[in-house]
Amino acid sequence: ALEGSVFIAGAAIQWLRDEMGLLKSAAESEAMALAVPDTGGVYLVPAFVGLGAPHWDAYARGTVVGITRGTSRNHFVRAALESIAYQTRAVVDSMTSDSGLRPEVLRVDGGAARNNFLCQFQADILGIPVERVERAKGWAK
Repeated sequence: ALEGSVFIAGAAIQWLRDEMGLLKSAAESEAMALAVPDTGGVYLVPAFVGLGAPHWDAYARGTVVGITRGTSRNHFVRAALESIAYQTRAVVDSMTSDSGLRPEVLRVDGGAARNNFLCQFQADILGIPVERVERAKGWAK
Protein backbone atom coordinates (compact mmCIF):
# COMPACT_ATOMS: atom_id res chain seq x y z
CA ALA A 1 0.00 0.00 0.00
CA LEU A 2 1.14 3.52 -0.72
CA GLU A 3 0.39 6.42 1.56
CA GLY A 4 1.39 10.05 1.77
CA SER A 5 0.66 12.77 4.28
CA VAL A 6 -0.12 16.38 3.45
CA PHE A 7 0.12 18.12 6.82
CA ILE A 8 -1.70 21.35 5.97
CA ALA A 9 -4.59 21.27 3.50
CA GLY A 10 -7.93 22.72 4.57
CA ALA A 11 -6.13 24.20 7.56
CA ALA A 12 -4.54 26.71 5.16
CA ILE A 13 -8.00 28.15 4.50
CA GLN A 14 -8.77 28.04 8.22
CA TRP A 15 -5.57 30.07 8.83
CA LEU A 16 -6.58 32.67 6.22
CA ARG A 17 -9.98 32.90 7.93
CA ASP A 18 -9.07 32.78 11.63
CA GLU A 19 -5.62 34.35 11.78
CA MET A 20 -5.46 36.59 8.73
CA GLY A 21 -9.14 37.59 8.54
CA LEU A 22 -9.19 37.34 4.74
CA LEU A 23 -12.53 35.52 4.59
CA LYS A 24 -15.48 34.90 6.87
CA SER A 25 -16.09 31.21 6.12
CA ALA A 26 -14.29 28.37 4.38
CA ALA A 27 -17.28 28.03 2.04
CA GLU A 28 -16.60 31.56 0.80
CA SER A 29 -13.19 30.47 -0.54
CA GLU A 30 -14.66 28.91 -3.69
CA ALA A 31 -16.29 32.13 -4.90
CA MET A 32 -13.19 34.13 -3.98
CA ALA A 33 -10.93 31.82 -6.00
CA LEU A 34 -13.25 32.04 -8.99
CA ALA A 35 -13.36 35.85 -8.78
CA VAL A 36 -9.82 36.07 -10.21
CA PRO A 37 -8.42 34.35 -13.31
CA ASP A 38 -5.29 33.14 -11.50
CA THR A 39 -3.21 33.77 -8.38
CA GLY A 40 -1.80 37.00 -9.78
CA GLY A 41 1.68 35.56 -9.23
CA VAL A 42 1.07 34.83 -5.54
CA TYR A 43 2.33 31.47 -4.31
CA LEU A 44 1.76 30.01 -0.86
CA VAL A 45 3.73 27.17 0.67
CA PRO A 46 1.64 26.21 3.72
CA ALA A 47 4.49 24.54 5.61
CA PHE A 48 3.16 25.78 8.95
CA VAL A 49 4.25 22.56 10.69
CA GLY A 50 6.85 21.39 8.18
CA LEU A 51 6.23 19.49 4.96
CA GLY A 52 4.89 15.96 4.74
CA ALA A 53 5.26 13.56 1.83
CA PRO A 54 7.21 13.45 -0.37
CA HIS A 55 9.57 16.08 1.11
CA TRP A 56 9.54 15.04 4.79
CA ASP A 57 11.07 18.28 6.05
CA ALA A 58 10.11 19.06 9.64
CA TYR A 59 12.04 22.33 9.47
CA ALA A 60 10.30 23.79 6.41
CA ARG A 61 8.22 26.89 7.16
CA GLY A 62 5.40 28.63 5.36
CA THR A 63 6.15 31.12 2.64
CA VAL A 64 4.15 33.58 0.56
CA VAL A 65 5.80 35.13 -2.50
CA GLY A 66 4.69 37.27 -5.41
CA ILE A 67 2.74 39.94 -3.53
CA THR A 68 2.26 43.28 -5.31
CA ARG A 69 0.03 46.29 -4.74
CA GLY A 70 -2.42 44.59 -7.08
CA THR A 71 -2.68 41.49 -4.88
CA SER A 72 -6.16 41.00 -3.44
CA ARG A 73 -7.69 38.74 -0.81
CA ASN A 74 -8.98 36.65 -3.70
CA HIS A 75 -5.43 36.03 -4.95
CA PHE A 76 -4.34 34.85 -1.48
CA VAL A 77 -7.30 32.51 -1.18
CA ARG A 78 -6.82 31.10 -4.67
CA ALA A 79 -3.10 30.59 -3.97
CA ALA A 80 -3.97 28.70 -0.78
CA LEU A 81 -6.44 26.43 -2.59
CA GLU A 82 -3.98 25.81 -5.40
CA SER A 83 -1.28 24.97 -2.83
CA ILE A 84 -3.47 22.15 -1.51
CA ALA A 85 -3.77 20.72 -5.02
CA TYR A 86 -0.05 21.05 -5.74
CA GLN A 87 0.85 19.29 -2.49
CA THR A 88 -1.46 16.44 -3.44
CA ARG A 89 0.07 16.29 -6.92
CA ALA A 90 3.55 15.99 -5.37
CA VAL A 91 2.36 12.97 -3.37
CA VAL A 92 0.65 11.37 -6.38
CA ASP A 93 3.71 11.97 -8.59
CA SER A 94 5.98 10.42 -5.94
CA MET A 95 3.72 7.38 -5.60
CA THR A 96 3.63 7.01 -9.38
CA SER A 97 7.41 7.22 -9.55
CA ASP A 98 7.84 4.65 -6.77
CA SER A 99 5.25 2.17 -8.01
CA GLY A 100 5.16 2.70 -11.76
CA LEU A 101 1.37 2.93 -11.48
CA ARG A 102 -0.70 6.06 -12.11
CA PRO A 103 -4.12 6.34 -10.45
CA GLU A 104 -7.12 6.52 -12.73
CA VAL A 105 -9.11 8.58 -10.23
CA LEU A 106 -8.45 10.53 -7.03
CA ARG A 107 -11.03 9.96 -4.31
CA VAL A 108 -11.32 12.75 -1.75
CA ASP A 109 -13.29 13.49 1.40
CA GLY A 110 -13.30 16.04 4.19
CA GLY A 111 -14.20 19.70 4.28
CA ALA A 112 -11.93 20.80 1.45
CA ALA A 113 -13.58 18.22 -0.83
CA ARG A 114 -16.74 20.34 -0.76
CA ASN A 115 -14.91 23.07 -2.67
CA ASN A 116 -15.78 22.73 -6.37
CA PHE A 117 -12.93 25.01 -7.46
CA LEU A 118 -10.37 22.93 -5.57
CA CYS A 119 -11.67 19.62 -6.89
CA GLN A 120 -11.71 20.86 -10.49
CA PHE A 121 -8.25 22.44 -10.20
CA GLN A 122 -6.96 19.19 -8.68
CA ALA A 123 -8.43 17.19 -11.56
CA ASP A 124 -6.93 19.58 -14.10
CA ILE A 125 -3.37 19.43 -12.77
CA LEU A 126 -3.47 15.66 -12.23
CA GLY A 127 -5.21 14.91 -15.51
CA ILE A 128 -7.57 12.46 -13.79
CA PRO A 129 -11.09 12.74 -12.37
CA VAL A 130 -11.57 13.69 -8.73
CA GLU A 131 -14.44 11.89 -7.00
CA ARG A 132 -15.92 12.90 -3.68
CA VAL A 133 -16.66 10.00 -1.37
CA GLU A 134 -18.69 9.75 1.79
CA ARG A 135 -16.83 8.73 4.91
CA ALA A 136 -17.56 5.12 5.69
CA LYS A 137 -18.91 4.16 9.08
CA GLY A 138 -16.09 3.44 11.45
CA TRP A 139 -13.59 5.85 9.87
CA ALA A 140 -11.75 7.98 12.36
CA LYS A 141 -13.06 11.51 12.54
